[in-house]
Parts: sequence; structure tokens; C-alpha cells
Amino acid sequence: MLLCSVWKVRGQQPVVLTDSVEQHMFTFGELRSLKDERGMLSFKDVLQPEMAARFQLNDRSTPQNEDIHAYYWYKITIDHHISPEKLFVLEFFDQTIDEIEAYLPNNAGGFDTLVLGDNYAFSKRPFLHKNFVIPLYQDLKGQQDYYFRIQSRQLVDAIIVVRSIDFFVEYALGEYFSFGIFYGMILVFSFYNLIMFFAVKQRAYLYYVCYMLCVALFEMCTDGIAYHYLWPNWSAWNQYAFGVVLCLMSVSALLFTQRLLLLQRKAPKLNTIISVIIGLRILYLLYALLWHRSLLNYKFMEAIPLLMAFGSGIYIWWRGYRPARYFVIGYGFLFIGYSIKLMIMLGFTWLNFGIVSYYCMSFCFILEMTFLSLAVGDRVRVMKNSRDKAQQLTIKQMQINQELKDSINKDLEQKVKERTSELVEKSHIISEQNLALSAANRLLEEQKNEITRMNALLNKDNALLKVNVEEVTRARALSKGLDFEEFSKAYPDQESCLRFLAGLKWKNGYCCRKCAATAFYIGHLPHSRRCAHCGYEESATAHTVLQHVRIPINKSFYLIYLLYSTKGRISSHKLAEVLGIRQSTCWAYSKKIKQQMEQKKMTFRNASETQGWSELLV
Repeated sequence: MLLCSVWKVRGQQPVVLTDSVEQHMFTFGELRSLKDERGMLSFKDVLQPEMAARFQLNDRSTPQNEDIHAYYWYKITIDHHISPEKLFVLEFFDQTIDEIEAYLPNNAGGFDTLVLGDNYAFSKRPFLHKNFVIPLYQDLKGQQDYYFRIQSRQLVDAIIVVRSIDFFVEYALGEYFSFGIFYGMILVFSFYNLIMFFAVKQRAYLYYVCYMLCVALFEMCTDGIAYHYLWPNWSAWNQYAFGVVLCLMSVSALLFTQRLLLLQRKAPKLNTIISVIIGLRILYLLYALLWHRSLLNYKFMEAIPLLMAFGSGIYIWWRGYRPARYFVIGYGFLFIGYSIKLMIMLGFTWLNFGIVSYYCMSFCFILEMTFLSLAVGDRVRVMKNSRDKAQQLTIKQMQINQELKDSINKDLEQKVKERTSELVEKSHIISEQNLALSAANRLLEEQKNEITRMNALLNKDNALLKVNVEEVTRARALSKGLDFEEFSKAYPDQESCLRFLAGLKWKNGYCCRKCAATAFYIGHLPHSRRCAHCGYEESATAHTVLQHVRIPINKSFYLIYLLYSTKGRISSHKLAEVLGIRQSTCWAYSKKIKQQMEQKKMTFRNASETQGWSELLV
């Protein structure tokens, strides 16, 4: 804070560039920024003397385009004290910037213009590097101002670094080598698990391979490697490729979670919830691609699949399934990396302290894939042990069955001999009894006909009885009212009441009352909604009959229900007795509800007995 205050007093600090400097990152007081909300300012306008005061001194280590619809001008000052043979370049670290217009001072006292960005083919860059690299003129002397106009449809960091060409080449080779190791590890993991899939025919391996390949593609989109090597001429596809890959990564991760943790057998309800989340995530992607591609920038939405998979692993591990322990550890590392990135995005810039935080997701992906591979292997080991135990039990049972079979056969042989002699003696008795049975059969046939006739009469009586029972039951149900105890089972507390009220209030979609925007975030109050455009937060009770009501909300619900069910004829004294609140409060509130009932007579004629009272809420 002291350093920031000193910079604000002293103004923008020029960066002294000498032959001994290998690299320098522009931070804090070394950067000035100007927000052009409509994009109407030209470079000639920016150079006007009165515009200098509009440039704000940067008070953060890495400034961002907080308004993705605006244009941002950045100004840096370099004091050149370098020999002509020493070459330097400026590098923009964020590869997702859509458009950069660089205005570079030349020897003639003017400026040269260079246009870069994701909107242009990769081959048009001065350096075929994943980052945006701009060469500096060699023979400049003294302080020179550099201007950059940046625009991007997603949140980006304006990280500007000046490097000597020797240091840049060494750094770039090392960086690309580390990328080769990272993506090579993913390919090795994928190839190994693909072989395991063909060997054991377990779909968990196939989903795991798809997940790892999606992780690799997402990291390549984030690092700029995909635009460099996979689709260098498809700038339009590069704008939203990360969103498609991110969706596929979440879906394959959830499918892998279902298979690995055996959720269909161990937690059917959890398995159903994950299936619903998969369907919603795919619908979200299709909606974003067809109508609103800016929704692809909301990467924090992936917290839902991540937390779902992480929570499922914890639950199944708690239930005693041992392979889930490696799954939980792997997703724990991924959750840590995602949390760091999310906090940086939310403004905790002190976490963005270097290469570790910048590539934390890559490190966490490697750790996650390692532990997930252990989880898959542990699952195979558990299955093998279960199969071996089952085989041993089967062999043991077969031995017992054989011994039992021999013993039974011996007993049966003896009993067959004894039984044969008995049968010969009894065959004579049976022949005599057959005659008696024939006579009994004739009698039974007559009784059968009589019973059939009686059953037909009973069926008619049962049909009439059933109709009477249904009519009586329906009459009892329609005449039955709900007391406060029964009503409280449906709306037991403030949470359930606010949830019902919010669903009723915004059943046709959210629309901000300040700016009419439809995008929103979850607000700070329970079940409130906050406008994503202007920040206006609206509670669930705002602009309803429950606004500013001081009695408990569940009692307010029941009071409205009683007034509606009695058509306003219940007295305030009776309401006070039933609800346990003051009669004056009941009188004032019931008067307000009766006015609302008078205004909505036509609505109640089309409403049901059990749901019409809810029309009084909004």
C-alpha cells in the first residue's frame, strides 16, 4: 500500500532498458490505463495533451479488462540505453486477447502500427510463438512512450514483459520443452488406459481416456498451443473452442465418476443427479453456441460438475469403497488449483505471484491424472480380489455339494427299496379310493357351478361398493381443511417458504427492475438474485405482499391460506388465536390480503383449491 501511494504521487515510472537487463515485467506504477467504453477514441485523440490526465496509474500487478465490452488503452514508458546490437522484444503473456493495436515509436519521431490478436490468423504474427511478441527498434534513445489498444470478449490480463532476444529464445525453448513433457505425459496416460480398455472391456477406462484428451485440448487452448499447431488459420473457431472442450471435459469426467465409483449400484439417487447435470451442461453449451456465445466465458460454471464429482467420491469413500480414496485425493488437487484460479479471477491478485500460480491448473491436472490412474488400478485390483474370493467360494461349495450328493444318493437307494414295497401294498387301496374320488368329483363339479354363480353376483356388489367408497373419499377430501401443523409440513421454515416464493416470483424468468437485464448471479440473501449487469440485488420477498412483513414468513403463508380458504370471512381475533400473534397485526395484514383478493377475483376463478392462495403472494 505504501508503494502504491508513492507511485501515485510520483506518476508513471519509466523502465530503464540497458544491455544488462534480460527481462522486466511492467507492473503497478509502470503502467497507465485509459478505458474507452465505446471504442471511439483514435490514436490521434489519445495523443492530445488533455488526454494525458485521463490515463489512470495502475494500482495492481496485472490489470484486467473488467468491462469486456469496452476498449482499454495502456501506456508504458521505456528509457532506452542499449547498444545497437542488443535486440529486445515486448511480449503479451495472455494468449486469449482478441485484438491488440500496438503503436511503436520509430526513429522519425512518429509511430508505427502493428495489429495482433486471436481474431487474426496465426501466420500474421511477427513471431510464430504462442504469446503475442512485438520487436522493438534497435537504435532508439531516451524515453519513448508505447501505446496499446486492447479489446477482448473475455476477461484477460494485460501482462506486458520486455525481454532480450537471447533470453526470449532460451525461455521459449524451455517453455515449449515443458509443454512437450506435459502433453507427452497425458498421451502416455491415455495410451495406457486405452490398452487397458481393450483388455478388460471396462467403459471407465474409455471415459478416462476421453477426459484426459479433453484436459490436454483445454490446456492447449488456454496456453495457445492449439492455435499454434492444431488450427492456426481458424481464428473464428479459436474464439470458442475452449468452451466446447471444457464441456466435453466436464461430461467425460462425470461419466467416468459414475463408472469408477459404481454410483448406479452404490448411490442410485446420486447417479441420477449426475445424469441430470450432464444433460443440463450439454444444453447450456448448445444454447451458448447457437444464441449467446458470451456465456462460454463463464468458466466458474464448471465448479458444479467439479464439486459433484468431488462430493460423490467423498460419499462413496465414506461408505467404505476403498478405490475412491485415490479419486478423492486426485480431485482434491484439482479443486485446489480451480480455487486458486477462481480467486484470482474474483480479484485476489496477490495469488497471481508467478509461474506456479499461472500454471497451477496444469500441475494439478498432472497430480489428478496420476491419482485417478491409481484409483482405476485399485478398482481393478478390488475386482480381481472379489473374483478370486468368489471362485474359491464356488470351488468349496462344489466340494460340499458333491459330498452331500453322495450321501443323499445312498439314503435314496435304501428309501426307494422300502418305498417300493409300500407302494405295492397301497396301490390296492388307491384303486378303491379312486372310485370314491370319482363320486366326490361329480359333487365338486356341481359345487363349482354354484360358486361361479355366486362369484358373479359378488363381483356386481363389489363394483357398486367401490364406486360408493370413491365418492365418499372424494367428498371427505374436498371438505377437509388444513390446520397449522399440517400446513407446516409443507412449509416448515423460512428456507422452504423463500424457496417456494422465489420459484413463484421468477417462474417466467428473471428480469432486472433497474436495467431490464436477464442475466443474474445468486445474491447474498437467501434465494435472492443479483443482476449481472448493474449489480442490483432483489430479495425473494421484494415487490410481494410479504415485503416488510415482520411476522414469521410461514405464519404469513398460513394466514394467507386461511383468508383464501374462508374467502376472507375469518375474523382477526380467530387469526390471532390460531397463529399466536397480536390481533392488531392480524387485522392490518388481513386487510392488505383482502384487498389483494379483491383485485385478483378473475385469477381465482381459474385456480385450484390447493394452489389458488399462492396467487396472492406476488
